[in-house]
Amino acid sequence: MEYISAFLFAFTLVVIVHELGHLLAAKALGVKVYEFSIGFPFSPKIATFFRLRETEFTLRLLPLGGFVAFSKEGEGDGSEYLVLHKWKRALIAFAGPAFNIILAFATLALSAALGEGQGLFGSSASALHSISAGVQGFLSLFGPGLLENLSGPIGIAVAAGNAAHSGTAGFLAFTGMLSLSLAIFNLIPFPALDGGQLVMLAAESLRKKDFSPAFHGAVSAIGMLLFIGLTLFVSYKDIYRLAV
Repeated sequence: MEYISAFLFAFTLVVIVHELGHLLAAKALGVKVYEFSIGFPFSPKIATFFRLRETEFTLRLLPLGGFVAFSKEGEGDGSEYLVLHKWKRALIAFAGPAFNIILAFATLALSAALGEGQGLFGSSASALHSISAGVQGFLSLFGPGLLENLSGPIGIAVAAGNAAHSGTAGFLAFTGMLSLSLAIFNLIPFPALDGGQLVMLAAESLRKKDFSPAFHGAVSAIGMLLFIGLTLFVSYKDIYRLAV
């Protein structure tokens, strides 16, 4: 139970910060956001915490991931968002990973301050070094044996529980690296991820014509199905590794 609690706390925190980046960027640009949700997009809504202007803050049945919605549930095709200037859509897409990087820096610096007694300058330098090493480590995964090196929710839960056992500094460091990993992962040019959205924007700019809302929806749906398949596969690998 401790492993699950540690995982849910750390993962929910980094997801909230990620989606908060999208939300605040959209609001700053005058773009309406109709839902800010914690949970898998296609899972049923089980709670609405509160409403702020047009934005509902909700919880979905499967508490893995999160999203912001630029159209009302069951209404529209997202065309209200797709007609925005491309630089606005790019900024909104990039804001989520950017907020995760900020969270990673803050938690890693705090971890260094608590665990090693470093001052402001030393802890900041340590955080930057950890981020640099984390980026290199993440990128090194993309090669032979990629799928063998990936971990799903189960593997991350085990790591979160171990980090929680190591103390506050260790758990903060784990949370920071998890936030950094989420930022980098979301910048991968994969459909349904922020990186995929940025690639779509680049393609639209090159062809000097926007893709239709139906095309955007189809790409996102295909990407989501592939992502679900990948999650199930790496979860199976996690269970196998724990069993042997």
